[in-house]
Amino acid sequence: MNLSIMPRILLEVEYVGTAYHGWQRQSRGVASVQATLEAALTQLVQHPVRLVAAGRTDAGVHARCQVVHFDTPVMRQLYTYIVGANHFLPHDIRVHAAKRVADDFNARFSALARRYQYQILNQPVASSLLHDRVLWHPLPLDVDLMHQAAQYLVGTYDFSSFRGQECQAKSPIKTVHFCNVTRQEKLIVIDIKAGGFLHHMVRNIVGVLLKIGAKKKVPEWMQDVLLAKRRDAAAMTIPPQGLYFMEVDYHYSNADQKT
Repeated sequence: MNLSIMPRILLEVEYVGTAYHGWQRQSRGVASVQATLEAALTQLVQHPVRLVAAGRTDAGVHARCQVVHFDTPVMRQLYTYIVGANHFLPHDIRVHAAKRVADDFNARFSALARRYQYQILNQPVASSLLHDRVLWHPLPLDVDLMHQAAQYLVGTYDFSSFRGQECQAKSPIKTVHFCNVTRQEKLIVIDIKAGGFLHHMVRNIVGVLLKIGAKKKVPEWMQDVLLAKRRDAAAMTIPPQGLYFMEVDYHYSNADQKT
């Protein structure tokens, strides 16, 4: 196991993105998850901390398990990174796990796949409790049609039709491992896993699925949109509040025990 003198620490982080202008550090005075977590860890280890994350989430997007890493010369028990960081963090960001990893591990570049979920509250009346955690859609949606359409996305394709204008990815070619649409009572969950994602890719896919679920388009339209390789062939970009960064796949064989 290749561990350096300066330990590299992996953290698993959960957050509600409502109060933040996305994951990435912004200009001074603009709240971001990265800056808030870095400030907490800096207080804990008493030196400046710079985090590398598995993926950047947009403003209003949440995370069930964001993965980050940082280097520190401070030798601590792993559980102190959890308890100590949470002591300095606001209630809407929480560290749930810590692990020491090899110095060649990279939270971003070592990732094999990432998984997102988009949640839609499909009922006539909006929820006061979930208004910033789901997308409310009052009219009926056909989940079976949405799931059928989503299967056209599974595989390796050019996803330019679902690419945001500000996307900085070098290539629009991505591999989707699965894209499932299920209903849990009034909640519709779109669950998608891929080797990588383009900017706004999930939210743009959801826009197409909503039109199909509302029976304004047939499931085969998804394939037409995909093959068009043009953003204007798809639907509008859906708001961020229903989107969750769920998990990241890694080879953990080069890591110490997680706490």
